[in-house]
Amino acid sequence: MKNEHRAMTECVAEAARIARGVTPGQLAGPTPCGQWDVRTLLNHWIVYTSHGLEHRALRTALPDELTARDFTADADWAEQYAAQLERAVAAWADPAVWEGEIDLGGTAMPAVEIAAMLIEELALHGWDVARATGQEMRLSPESADFVLRAVEQNAEIYRQYQGFADPVELPAASTVERALAASGRDPRWTA
Repeated sequence: MKNEHRAMTECVAEAARIARGVTPGQLAGPTPCGQWDVRTLLNHWIVYTSHGLEHRALRTALPDELTARDFTADADWAEQYAAQLERAVAAWADPAVWEGEIDLGGTAMPAVEIAAMLIEELALHGWDVARATGQEMRLSPESADFVLRAVEQNAEIYRQYQGFADPVELPAASTVERALAASGRDPRWTA
């Protein structure tokens, strides 16, 4: 739990920093996520990496109204996202949360695996947002290693549900770039 919570805390802080760097004029811009513009990507990222992260820890269902909400319509959406991320990390601070399984609507998975997938989502979509808005994502070598391992462990499952594209072939690459490429993202993508 210690390494996972450390990676989660770092990815949450980086997500909040990246979100604060998005300007209103960038919301309609392209992203590395196919047909999604920045606004669509942000709304997906916000609901699943902050609200979803907290609801998984609490073992409660994510309310449907959250998935339909345009979080970016609020002028202070980035600050609201940062505050929700903090609540989510606080929910995972209890060691008992990491034990047992979490029901995903008929399928249960170990809590530690769910947490790894959510950390991966924070980092990968954090990179997507950063790249689409002219920012850089910064992760420590330890967190980058954690994200790469999570991507490698879950890539085939994500591909089955069209969450990841086929892996991208890269010459020499950093750990983060290898994680991106394994998830089907091209680290060389530009707007």
